Amino acid sequence: MAEFTDRGIESVWDYPRPPAVLRDERPVRVECAGQVIAETRHALRVLETSHPPTFYIPPEDVRTELLIPAHGRSWCEWKGSARYWDLVIGDDVRDQAAWSYSDPEPAYAALRDCFAFYVGRVDRCLVDGEVVQAQEGDFYGGWITKDVHGPFKGPPGTRGW
Repeated sequence: MAEFTDRGIESVWDYPRPPAVLRDERPVRVECAGQVIAETRHALRVLETSHPPTFYIPPEDVRTELLIPAHGRSWCEWKGSARYWDLVIGDDVRDQAAWSYSDPEPAYAALRDCFAFYVGRVDRCLVDGEVVQAQEGDFYGGWITKDVHGPFKGPPGTRGW
């Protein structure tokens, strides 16, 4: 199912399963309600077959004072139990805008306490100055940039891929 890709273009069908965690030194930025919520050159990029990459940002590069624990958890067969975070900026509350793993499975220990953000629940995410597109669907939190191609899992009818 992998697609032909030009040099510098990644097909999500070439990503591994189980997922890989790679360091990414490009500037990554999350904005919401006129505020910079997170900004780093030390992101971790998780690559999993059929998904756009998910970017995890170290806690020291996130304005954690704007995050409050949200209700609910989810389970990833690879990473373990995730907790969700509401983003609160004054009266602007973005429910479950972020998630993190406080005790990930050993193979994903690098993700411990890093934050991932849903692109569609904040105002804007950027990678190396490029505005990111949100992955369709409400379950996955992939970041789509011009150098990543699908088809992507997430829209209706693709959950069983």
